This record gives sequence, C-alpha cells and structure tokens, in this order.
Amino acid sequence: MSDNEAPSTETLIAQALHFIDEASGAVVPAWQPSTTFARREDAALYGDYSYSRSGSPTVHHLEQMLAKLESGADARIFSSGLAAITCLMETLPTGAHVVAPRVMYHGAKDWLHRLKEKRGLKVTFFDQSDPAGLAGAILPGETKIVWVESPANPTWDVIDIAAAAETAHAAGALIAVDATCAPPVLCQPLKLGADLVFHSATKYLNGHSDVTAGVLITNDASTLWSEIDHLRTYMGSILPPFEGWLLIRGMRTVFLRVERASKNALAIARHFENHPGLESVLYPGLVSHPGHEIAVRQMPGGFGGMLSLLVNGSVDDAAAVMSRLKVFVRATSLGGVESLAEHRYLVEGANSVVPKNLIRLSVGIEAVDDLIADLEQALAE
Repeated sequence: MSDNEAPSTETLIAQALHFIDEASGAVVPAWQPSTTFARREDAALYGDYSYSRSGSPTVHHLEQMLAKLESGADARIFSSGLAAITCLMETLPTGAHVVAPRVMYHGAKDWLHRLKEKRGLKVTFFDQSDPAGLAGAILPGETKIVWVESPANPTWDVIDIAAAAETAHAAGALIAVDATCAPPVLCQPLKLGADLVFHSATKYLNGHSDVTAGVLITNDASTLWSEIDHLRTYMGSILPPFEGWLLIRGMRTVFLRVERASKNALAIARHFENHPGLESVLYPGLVSHPGHEIAVRQMPGGFGGMLSLLVNGSVDDAAAVMSRLKVFVRATSLGGVESLAEHRYLVEGANSVVPKNLIRLSVGIEAVDDLIADLEQALAE
C-alpha cells in the first residue's frame, strides 16, 4: 500500500476506523456513559456534546463507522429500526403520498397503515415482483418518498434499485432503501442512486442478537437530514451509549459473518431446490430465481443469509415442520450468528400477504452440514 492509498472499508471497519486512544494506546473505542457534558466558565462546551439525547462520543464514533460502511455522507443511529422509520415518516406533511412494496417488513407496513388512518398519509403498495409495478404506483409531483426493500422480506423478490431510483427521481420523489437483509458487505444502495438507506441494525450489522437499533444513512446532509436530526432529538429515540458500544463491537466482524452466512445459505438453497417435501425454495442466489440476474449485478458481495422454504401442503404442514427442528432456533429476527426459523404467516398477523406455508430461515455461521441435516429430518417425517 502506498502512502497515499487509504485502507479498504473492510480493514477500517475491522479496526473501528483504525482507532487508537491517544492517551492510553487502547485499540478498542471506550464506552462513554455520561448523559451530560460540562461547560467552561464562559459557558462554552468543552467539546461537541451537551446532552446525550442529541449525541455522545460513543454514538458519534458508531455513526462514523456506519457512514463509512455504507459509503454515505452521514448516519444517524436510533433505538430501534421502527424508531428510525417513524422519524423519517414524521418528516412528511399530512396527506403526503408514499409508495412501498406489497411484501415488506411487516412492522414498517403496519406503521404505514396507521399513518394512513391517523394522519391522512396516502400510501400505495406496489407489486414488488412486477418490474413495472413501481412506476405504476408513483404519482409524479405528488409522491414524496419511495420506500424499497430488496430483497423483499420474506419472499426475497429483487427490486432493481438503480432503475427504481431513476424512476423515483424523475417523479420528484426521494428513494429510501431498506437494506437490512442485504447489508453493505453485499450491496450499497447509495452507490446505485438511493437517497437514504435504512437498516435494522439489530440484524446483520450487530450480528449477535443482543442489541436493538436502527440507522438511517444519507447521500446528502440536506435540509431533510437536518430535520431528521432535529426530530430524533425531540423524540428521544437515539441509541444509548452502551448499546452503541456493543454495536461497534459487532460491526467489526460484519464482513466475516455475512460472508459465512451467505455461503451457508447458498449451500442450503442449492441442496433443497428440488426437494420432494418442498413446493419451492426462495433465494436470489439460485439461477432459477426470477431476480437472479439483478441480484448478481447489485449484490456483488453475495446473496445474503436469508431464504424461505415453501412447504408442500397447508399451514398445518408448515407448522409441523417447524415443530421438528432441532438445530435451527424457532425465533423471530435475523442476521445473528445463530440460525433461526420462523413460520412467517403466523407471526405477521392481520396484514400478512405471505404464503401460509412459508418458513423463513435466517442462516447463521454454524457448520452447514448440521443445518442441512436438521432441515432434512424435519421435512422427512
């Protein structure tokens, strides 16, 4: 490496932005728990912080890592994924029009339904499996935010982010991409034209099922970004410092974890693609997947650790398969080092549009042969 050549993002994240404490030489960023920060005799602050509801040294370091990881201009961390989504949607005036996919994270979808009922937000849900679906849902000059999730949870339809960004911008709308299931190791939506990227940082970014967090990352620290910053302060939805410190620690291994999970998921998808106990396997890494070519183009780092199995039979048959799992943990969430399985229809509730026989798998970093054997025995009975 030459003197003028910067280390790669992978190296910088592993080293927490090449952190070295100037006072002690420590290579691990410290946790700063203080909620308040002193002022000098003339009332000037000692540094950049006054009260932890607006920011703190630990949170600021985390946000710098997140912006670097996603190649963004700036990042804001929140106490949960839904807190981040709520903050973004709160920037919209009453009656504004939002476009979102028909299949998406059910918590965000439920919140959009609530805003439609309580605040008069206009929401159009488009068919994410139809390449022409988005364009038909946008109202030029009226649509304010286009919300895209790719791959779409839990059917894993792939939306062409670059094409979606071009369509949204032509209509005068911003495009925000939920990339929770395709973390920056795999895909970088800002480089494809997105204005904002959202992650439930609880998932792959943290990766250890011990922190709840959400993040918005921007391409442009504009007026909207200032409003998001202002709203987060007044809504009190910033991530506390200790959880921020845990997330810093988790992010340092994100490249290794996602690479292993993606490798395991691809092996499982290929093994079960034509299994007699399954109607189909939904995974964008399979050549047979309708969105495979787009996924190859916009996910150069791999296809991720998420896939779904459509069990032959009814909702009861899928429940029976779930009950027989011994290695996969029956639990909600995704992106941790442990493999999880979930009967998605039963979890999503009244607004669910997913198939009743769908089992969603979050593939972890265990020995893949153990995971395959567990699914085989669960499907065999």
